[in-house]
Amino acid sequence: MNRAALPDRLIAERVVAVARGQDPAAMRSVAAALAAGGLGVIEVTMDSPGARESIADLAGGELLVGAGTVRSEAEAVAAIDAGAQFVVSPHLDNRIVTVAVEAGVPVIPGAFTPTEITTAWDMGATAVKLFPASLGGPSLVKALRGPLGDIPLLPTGGVSVENAPLYLEAGAVAVGIGGWLTGGSDYELMQIRAEQLAGACR
Repeated sequence: MNRAALPDRLIAERVVAVARGQDPAAMRSVAAALAAGGLGVIEVTMDSPGARESIADLAGGELLVGAGTVRSEAEAVAAIDAGAQFVVSPHLDNRIVTVAVEAGVPVIPGAFTPTEITTAWDMGATAVKLFPASLGGPSLVKALRGPLGDIPLLPTGGVSVENAPLYLEAGAVAVGIGGWLTGGSDYELMQIRAEQLAGACR
């Protein structure tokens, strides 16, 4: 199995900024605020307006750019064609995983139970998005890392600057953080929060 490796930058920075609902023009400002705050990994959700355009626009720039909320094989193909450097889905779909694996692109499907997590890993997932992480918290990550210690987990959903370090201490490879960080249009606040996260998670 040709399992794609997690990008070094994602491992080093330990934070994936999930940008949802921003149009392409605003996404540039979001990306600039994140970069200025010390975060270099952004996930553009496919349910955002002009998501493919945003991915294509940001790909090859200073950030590592992925596609999130990928819910179908067609969306996975479109995201990769647009230049997505990793693919994230909220659920487990073998078709999405297969598209990414065959393209050599890291894929992080969503799962919650031990069965779902191991199934995703056996399909060729690069890591598994533990979602919604808020239902189990850092203690769930710690419990899963016992028997599933070889599977990188990326908790997303309800993660904040306060609990992100706890998820990482429990064994998560990185965390995904959305609305608190990238919502709205106050880019100065985004930069401040990016700085807070970068400091808390490294």
